This record gives sequence, structure tokens and C-alpha cells, in this order.
Amino acid sequence: MAEPADYPPFQLGKPRFEQSRLKEAVQLLEDYKHGTLPPGVTNKEAIIHPDTNETIFMPFRMSGYIPFGTPIVVGLLLPNQTLASTVFWQWLNQSHNACVNYANRNATKPSPTSKFIQGYLGAVISAVSIAVGLNVLVQRANKFTPATRLLIQRFVPFPAVASANICNVVLMRHTELEEGIDVLDSNGNIVGSSRIAAKHALLETALTRVVLPMPILVLPPIIMSILEKTSLLRSRPRMILPVQSLVCLAAFGLALPLAISLFPQMSEIETSRLEPEIAMATTSKTVVYNKGL
Repeated sequence: MAEPADYPPFQLGKPRFEQSRLKEAVQLLEDYKHGTLPPGVTNKEAIIHPDTNETIFMPFRMSGYIPFGTPIVVGLLLPNQTLASTVFWQWLNQSHNACVNYANRNATKPSPTSKFIQGYLGAVISAVSIAVGLNVLVQRANKFTPATRLLIQRFVPFPAVASANICNVVLMRHTELEEGIDVLDSNGNIVGSSRIAAKHALLETALTRVVLPMPILVLPPIIMSILEKTSLLRSRPRMILPVQSLVCLAAFGLALPLAISLFPQMSEIETSRLEPEIAMATTSKTVVYNKGL
């Protein structure tokens, strides 16, 4: 099959690229759900939400997490942060995280917009409060030398982001705990709606969001504290920001696949561990559910 040109002819009111592959991906999802998937189909990265069949906006896909998230990480790790810059970068980071959580949630049950807004505000407030509070504590610690205080401040984003990420996931998706999420048997048929499966889905996602910022927000401060002492960066201070950006990009590229691989998106759970009515509704020993990302 000949590959399409990089820059196809402009057509007003029409998509830039041919849309048949997107429609084929949607059809494959429908075939999978109905147990009629053609033989020989392999797993490939998708941009379609498995529950809604809607296209996920580019900045909020997992494949877009690194290119759109790296500038935010660089901003979080900038030295000598002011109160305003700390608030801005924490707000921007949690705003991006909230949109990613919402776009990649389990969407088998409808969630009102008001719940999304409540979760978003709670996540932003928690992140800003923790980051600002830790920075104030460090600045008031008289026992530390200025150099030590600066080094500690560079690690403040990690506990702030990690704890806020947990709040973000729980607040953005807490309706799943109230209403449950669909669980499916081996044939792709919906067995029932389980709150227990929802609890597992949120726990797995929250753990993923704690592991994700570890290399991103811990490794770059350590590496940069070493590199900034080299003659190259000491004689060329303008190189610090580009070098830090490359270090953050490398750390992000390492952390994302590591965190995502902890739990599969379609997680499996024993039927006996779920609600009695679900265990009685199927003969399958295990069922699967969309954990979300």
C-alpha cells in the first residue's frame, strides 16, 4: 500500500488526512465487543476511547503526554520559584492531569459536568496548597544553608504533584465509586456494574500516577545539581534551561512506559471477589473492566 503524501492537497471543510483508518478502528472495537473480531488482528496503539468510541483530543492522549507534559515539568523544576510561579505551574500541571484523567476515564457510566468541575477544583487546590506550604516551610528553615535550601526546594514538586495526582484521580472519577463500572465476561458481554471493580480501577490508576512523577521530578534535580557544577554550564549559564529540558524529556520518556505498564488498561478480576449478584450472573471465573489510564 502506497503511503499518503506528507502534505496532501488542501480541501476546505474536509479533514487534512483520509479518515477511513479511523473508521476501521471504531469498527474493530465494535467487532471486539460483539465477539466477531476477524482473525489475525493485533494490538496497536489507539486514539479511540474504548467506552465512548470518541476520538481523544491529542494533548490528552497517553501518546501525547510526553510532548505536552514535558514543558510543564520543566516549569515545575525551575529554580528560585516565586509564589506566583509556583501557583501557576502547579495549576497548569493539575489542569493538564485533570483533562488526561477525564479523557481516559472509564466512561461506561455518564458523569455530570458539575462532578468534573468539583474534582478539578479540588485537585488544583490540593496541589497548590501542598507546594506553597512546603516551600514556605523550607524558606523558614533557618538550619539550612542557602545552597541546601535551594536543593531541597527543587524536590518540593514531587510530594506536591504525587499527593495531588491521587486527589486528582479520586476527585475526577469518584462517581465511579458511587455507581460502579461495567465488568465484562470473556465474550465481551456486560455482566453487571461493580463498585468493587471501580475501587480497584481507581486504586490502580492512583498508584500509576504516584509512580509516574517519581523519575520525572526526582531524577532531573539530582542530575542538574551535578551538571551545574561542571565547567561547561558554569561558563555558559544560558545552557542550563535547554539541558534541563533534555533531561526532563529523557526522564519523562523513561517514566511513562514504566508507569503505564504497571497495570493493563483492561484489568482482570476474579468474579468471586465482586458483588454476589455479579458472581451469580455469569459462569466466568474472571471478568475484565476498563481501568482507565
